[in-house]
Amino acid sequence: DQLARTGTVPVEQLRVAMVALLEQNPSDAAALYQGTGNLRAGIEFLERLLGGERRALSTEVMRYAVNVLYLQRRLQHDPANRARIYAGIARAAEQAALFSPCHDNVLANLAQIYQDTLGRYSLRIQVRGESGYLQQPAVATRVRCLLFAAIRSAVLWHQVGGRRWHLFVHRRQLLERLRELQRRP
Repeated sequence: DQLARTGTVPVEQLRVAMVALLEQNPSDAAALYQGTGNLRAGIEFLERLLGGERRALSTEVMRYAVNVLYLQRRLQHDPANRARIYAGIARAAEQAALFSPCHDNVLANLAQIYQDTLGRYSLRIQVRGESGYLQQPAVATRVRCLLFAAIRSAVLWHQVGGRRWHLFVHRRQLLERLRELQRRP
C-alpha cells in the first residue's frame, strides 16, 4: 500500500520480504522473517482486525489480504504452477546469493515469475495508488515482488494449519497468539 502511494518502501522491509520469499525450507516463521520484530506491522494490523477495529483499517489493505488468500488457495490446487514457482524461486535464490535479495536483477526475475504464474489467474490483484509511481517499472516490479511474498506467506500459514475461516472462528485464540508474538524480543 505504501509503495503504491509513495513510490517507496523501506529497504529493510523489502529485504525481509524477499529473503522470506526466497527461503524454500524455513525452520520456523520467526527465523524466516529474521525475528518477530520484522513482523510487528503485520501483527499490529491483525490485532486491530481481530480485535474489531475494522473502521481503523485500510479497505485497500483488506482487499489485498482477501485477494492474497484467494490466490493462495488457487495455487494450492495448481501443481503445475507450484512447480514453476518452486523452480523459479530456486533460480532467483541462486541469483540472490551472488548479488543480494534486493538486487534489481533478482527483483525483476521474481516479478517475472509472479507475472508468468500467479498473474495468469483470472483474479489479478489490482493495486491502487498514485499512477505516476505505479507506471514506473521499478515500482511495478517491487509491487509484484511484495504481492508474491504475501502469497508465499499465505502458503506458509496454510502449511502450518492456518485457514481463512480461522480468522472468524478462532479470533480469540489468534489474538492471544499475536499478543504472545508482540511480547517476544
